[in-house]
Amino acid sequence: MLISNAFAQTAGIGGGAGGLMSFLPIILMFAVLWFIMIRPQMKRQKESKAMLEALAKNDEVVTAGGILGRVTKVNENYVTLEVAEGTEITVQKNAVTTVLPKGSLKSL
Repeated sequence: MLISNAFAQTAGIGGGAGGLMSFLPIILMFAVLWFIMIRPQMKRQKESKAMLEALAKNDEVVTAGGILGRVTKVNENYVTLEVAEGTEITVQKNAVTTVLPKGSLKSL
């Protein structure tokens, strides 16, 4: 009559290149996410871990709270800092964010 019959198109579900082409944008987005976000973060974590393992006595450091001090003792998980003449504090190693060049504390 007035309405014609509608026939569904058969899409190649799971068929060859058509199935792969539908996942290509998702794969590309994951690749971009990896190179923009995940890879640089892993690189920073690796550098931070290397810095904490290389901490030694008499290094001048800055903690996450902004405290500047000279390392007097290094344990497996803790670091003792001399923040003033005769004043020492103990902080977790993870709190150390930056190792300063030698002589930086004298210039302050």
